[in-house]
Amino acid sequence: MASPIISPSLLAADFGNLQRDCQMVNESEADWFHIDVMDGVFVPNISYGMPVVKTMADNCDKVMDVHLMIVQPERYIQTFKDCGADILTVHYEACTHLHRTIQEIHNAGMKAGVALNPHTPVSVLEDIVQDLDEVLLMSVNPGFGGQKFIENTIKKTAQARELVDKNGSKAIIEIDGGVNLETGARLVAAGADALVAGSFVFKSEDPKATISALKQL
Repeated sequence: MASPIISPSLLAADFGNLQRDCQMVNESEADWFHIDVMDGVFVPNISYGMPVVKTMADNCDKVMDVHLMIVQPERYIQTFKDCGADILTVHYEACTHLHRTIQEIHNAGMKAGVALNPHTPVSVLEDIVQDLDEVLLMSVNPGFGGQKFIENTIKKTAQARELVDKNGSKAIIEIDGGVNLETGARLVAAGADALVAGSFVFKSEDPKATISALKQL
């Protein structure tokens, strides 16, 4: 079995030393950079906007995995492409016309993902999963880093694996929230392909070693 994709979340980085932390991820065994964009409307927090994302992209040598936790994400598809996004993930709960939004992300030259909040069943993706490059399951309530892992995510990951495989989708299953070595191992066993880790990486004594340990799961 292939090693999981590791996507450190820059939401947990030191923004006074952002270039340094980006370089650390560049030098590590991480595969992607996870960029959480929050608007204070869809989620009860505001993270950072386009200029900061562009600065991150200028300092990142790996895939830019941009996760939009915002209302009306379709308004900003080309903007985030211009900022350097390689993968653009939107929330099922924020999109009235999800299929059209996925088409527009692809037309802009990016891979397209859909994120599900903890209360949203994976079955809602039945009619679109074959068009997706990524299914992102929130294993905490979106909006803040450092939250406790929601146990039901293990079952939900297995359900997502079954849905993806049954429909012949090539979508990567990514989990975001409360990921550490213990939860990460269980998620990979349940069928996860990619793990987002923020506080667990950036607050560790040796972030590179922590990333390496996650990569070995």
